[in-house]
Amino acid sequence: MGSGLVLAVSCLFGGGAAVAAPAADDPSWSVSPVPPEGAATDEARPFFYLEGPPGTVLKDTLALTNESGEPRTFRLRAADAYNARDGGFAVRDEGRSEGAGKWLDLAEDTVEVPPRTRAEVPLRVTVPDSAVPGDHPAAVVVSDGEHSAGVRLHLRVSGPSLAALSVEDVSVHERADGSAALTYTLVNRGNTALRPRLAFRADGLFGQLTRRAARQLPLELLPGQRVTRHERWSDPPVADLAHVRITVTAGGGARDQSTASYTAVPWGWGGGVLLVAVAGGAGWYLRGRRRGNGPGRAGAAHTQGGGTRHEGADGGPAGAAGTSGDAPVGVRGSGSQDEGSGEQHELTGAAT
Repeated sequence: MGSGLVLAVSCLFGGGAAVAAPAADDPSWSVSPVPPEGAATDEARPFFYLEGPPGTVLKDTLALTNESGEPRTFRLRAADAYNARDGGFAVRDEGRSEGAGKWLDLAEDTVEVPPRTRAEVPLRVTVPDSAVPGDHPAAVVVSDGEHSAGVRLHLRVSGPSLAALSVEDVSVHERADGSAALTYTLVNRGNTALRPRLAFRADGLFGQLTRRAARQLPLELLPGQRVTRHERWSDPPVADLAHVRITVTAGGGARDQSTASYTAVPWGWGGGVLLVAVAGGAGWYLRGRRRGNGPGRAGAAHTQGGGTRHEGADGGPAGAAGTSGDAPVGVRGSGSQDEGSGEQHELTGAAT
């Protein structure tokens, strides 16, 4: 073995050491960062965490444990990490890394580990002078030729951080079982990894239909990544014009909202005509209520109890606020509106 490799021989009888990443379908070997100095060998860290300014060199050590009775040969490589389409943690193919996976050097790329032995492999991350501040996710991938496992590297380059998140392409679609599907896309527009929380609200013609408090999503959204999610709305209206609003938040003050419309029509084309007629009638009724003595001239003044009430040319029916479901939307600036689509989009980010 090369000079960079250290073998730490330990007896691994029965239950082996608790480690961060056992190989899939093969519990006889595992990989993890070495335990902190002075800690027991079974106190493995779940991932690497390194932080420093551009131009620095950061060091750590990987532990490879072979609990079997036979020697094993392992191949090691570093790779950039990204969000897969379902939001899961994925790594780039060999030779395709351009970020932290390219900055990470392992003392050995092939390691033979004797039976019931732990090998320690030093690693080094050289942060380029041109590296931008923020999180740069990567991983060390280990394979024995049949199975693979990996250990995440959380690398943070020192400097200003920005937490910014957008929710885009929100849509709601009826499903055959009577429920509705909410689709939306989350985009991390800052330089830190985010764990989004999502709140959902829907309002119909005559009031609130449903409201769900903010909940943690099973997702870590990496910088610059986008993930499309689908969720089930179990109790949508049978007949209504609904406005759906999604609100997403994350640490650091990241927040965004987006809306979509959903028309529930139970009787086909005829039901749609009836629903539109009901909506129009409700709007006419509310308009009349707001204008007092019936439809009047825009800008007319009405005297009530000695006071004067003015109405603008708007005077439209009081409608429910738009609400959005879980789905993709185009990114616009704070408070912008997409004319003709009925969708609203607000984007705010917090810099620290």
